[in-house]
This record gives sequence, structure tokens and C-alpha cells, in this order.
Amino acid sequence: MFRGKFKHTLDEKGRFSLPAKFREVLRVKYGSENLVVTNYPDCLVAYPLEEWQKIENKLLSLPWDIPEVRQYVRYFLGAAEEYQPDKQGRILLSQSLREEIKLEREVILLGMLTHFEIWNPKYLESKFKETKENFSKVMQIINPYLTGVKNLSP
Repeated sequence: MFRGKFKHTLDEKGRFSLPAKFREVLRVKYGSENLVVTNYPDCLVAYPLEEWQKIENKLLSLPWDIPEVRQYVRYFLGAAEEYQPDKQGRILLSQSLREEIKLEREVILLGMLTHFEIWNPKYLESKFKETKENFSKVMQIINPYLTGVKNLSP
């Protein structure tokens, strides 16, 4: 599983190094270091091919006659690019993906269990601040899923 927060620097070509822990997860759990990277509104997301195929299968089952479904798929799938790290474990992100979230020199890789996110540090810092300020509210929403106790009447 992908866990942890790692700070990296993009080189002049737009490459960053995958953390050794992430490379190990890719090799051991997935048997390949290949990734599919796409965008969310605030960050990029990187999926091992096996996890990406699960997403594609779910996308195929969506009701394509709903405009919002097509809109989501267009945004999420349209930006997807497949990557294979070089021998040094570096990923060369396309210019379009770097521009999407305004990546400059610094990037933060954030493990999210089955995938990891790639953040502009400024954006991630503001998201963490927002989460910290609203932590009680967030926990009220999340706690029923964590405890398995949902829809309790007062």
C-alpha cells in the first residue's frame, strides 16, 4: 500500500524520483512500475496499471447518457497518460499535467493506499489547513464509515 508524504524536486526536464517505498510497492504488489497519471481538480493522481484497470471497468458501467458522467469521464480520462519510470526511478511528467496543477520545482507525493497523489506544495498546505480547521465536521462524516455504525437515530 502507498503510505506517507514525500517531498521531491522536479528537475529541469520535469522529472521527479519515485520514493523507494513506492517503487517497492509497485514491484512487489503489482509486478510492474508502470503507472497511469491523470488529474483531479487540485492534484495529479498516479495509479498502478492494475488499479487503473479497475477504474476503467467502473467507468464502462456508468450511464453514458447522463451529461455529467460524460463530463467527468472527459476530464478524468482525457488527461490520463501511462508512464514507466526510467532506470533511476524517475517519472517525466508531461508539460500539460504539470501545468494543470501549476507544478514548479517542488512536488509532494502523498500515499493514498491504492494510488498516490502528486501535489503542488502550496495547494496541499492549504488543503491540510482547511482539513485541520474542519476536522470535527470531517470526522462526523467519516466516523460512521470507520466504525460501521451508520444512520443512528438520536
